[in-house]
Amino acid sequence: MSFFDKIPTSTFVIAALTLGLAPFFPEPHVWEKIKMLLAGELNRSIDIFDLVFHGLPWGLLALKLVRGDRGQAV
Repeated sequence: MSFFDKIPTSTFVIAALTLGLAPFFPEPHVWEKIKMLLAGELNRSIDIFDLVFHGLPWGLLALKLVRGDRGQAV
């Protein structure tokens, strides 16, 4: 985890806002996949992959925020 702690929080924020929300129109992909998951319609492999792919930056950002700025260089 020391490698993870050395990555600046801003990197995770940028990844979450770009890759995590892309494509932006008509609605963010991750939002569409979450709605499909809650409706029980997430059954194709590509949809599950999309949810993981677009959700990963958000998960990493959440982990970074929970762990704090340990080992953060100024």
